[in-house]
This record gives sequence, structure tokens and C-alpha cells, in this order.
Amino acid sequence: MDTGFTINVVEYEGSLLCVGNLLMSWDSKKFFDVTLDSLSIFQTMWPIPEILILCCGRYIEPVGLELQCFIRSTGMKLEVLDSRNASSTNNILNEEGRIVATALLPYGLSS
Repeated sequence: MDTGFTINVVEYEGSLLCVGNLLMSWDSKKFFDVTLDSLSIFQTMWPIPEILILCCGRYIEPVGLELQCFIRSTGMKLEVLDSRNASSTNNILNEEGRIVATALLPYGLSS
């Protein structure tokens, strides 16, 4: 599905924010929309995830310094991947019992 995701045989249209077994629709539509504000939920979330996997869609995009600093200030590490690799990385880390957040932009969208 190029404009969304299939998770546990349920199709979701658009971008998603996943934390553990919690799944939320996410307003960011393209990588350009990923801002401090779009990730502000992590300022109030507890426990804070160990890592944020940022899925850029079809291609890996460079993350600006301000966004990197914001993510580090929350206590999370940042991993930037394309959507196909991000999904499998999320699954592996969850299987290991780690607290992981994944911001998913659909594969068919570009910055």
C-alpha cells in the first residue's frame, strides 16, 4: 500500500505514529511536515521510548539539526530509515522488548 500501511491485516491510510502497541494517525503528510510540533507528543509521553525510528517514505532524508537536538532532548535516540526498512526494524526492536516509537510516512510519498 503506497499511501498508507497494513498492520495486522488492517489497512490505514496516511501517516502513522506507533509507540509500542499504540497506533495513532499522524498529521505529517510528507517529510517536510516533520517538525518539532509534529513530534511534540514526546514531550509529555511517559515512559519515553528508547528510540524514535523516523520513516522518511520512499527515500532516506537528512534530518535538520534542530529536529535532531529536540529528539535527543527527550532522551530518545534517532534512527532515520526508508519506510520499508523502518517497519521491519520496528518489529525486531519490539520483539526484543524495547520501547520503540516509529513515525511512519507512506512509501509512495516523497518530500
